[in-house]
Amino acid sequence: MTALSEHPRRERPVLPTARGRRTQAAIDAAARTVVARKGILATTVADIAAEAGRSTASFYNYYDSKEAMVREWAMRFQDEATERAKAINRPGLTDRERVREAAAAHWTTYRHRLAEMISVSQLAMVSDDFAQYWAELCSVPIAFITEMVKRAQAQGHCPGDDPHLLAEAIVSMFNQFCYVRLSGDRTDVDDQACILTLTNIVYRTIFGKEAD
Repeated sequence: MTALSEHPRRERPVLPTARGRRTQAAIDAAARTVVARKGILATTVADIAAEAGRSTASFYNYYDSKEAMVREWAMRFQDEATERAKAINRPGLTDRERVREAAAAHWTTYRHRLAEMISVSQLAMVSDDFAQYWAELCSVPIAFITEMVKRAQAQGHCPGDDPHLLAEAIVSMFNQFCYVRLSGDRTDVDDQACILTLTNIVYRTIFGKEAD
């Protein structure tokens, strides 16, 4: 399997015209709309071209395939998720505030990069390379929550839990919750209510007191 940062990319010239840049932006926007509605596995290049109001040939001027498009998307936003995660580690936060920052960072990344998250997670089911990409994308929140669990255990919380396994379970829950609430044509999403729900679940899981 090839790491995302190591995957060979087709070298393309910088788009020389405003029209070319607008066309690629239209194709990207159309692809994100279709993928959010149908998922990447059910999406065809013809679907993307139709949504963009362009020919199928126009798509291939910018991407070799829908998988190549997703790979470029993922490479563009990988650093973005890492930057969001850095805010979680700033000093002076309470345990609950830090949990909320983690929940908000994950939700915000999924909200703004919905097509990327759906595409990479679904392609991971059928492609070893994309399975590796998905693991890379999840590794940042998993590492953060693993360390959070270890610190909580030092304070007497969640005794006996495997920190890494607990972190994987929490991040898996994050991903599925975000997918269910954000995918499709939903218009009833309350960002703050969703972030609060995730915060409460994780805080109670890691820092809550167990009943006798």
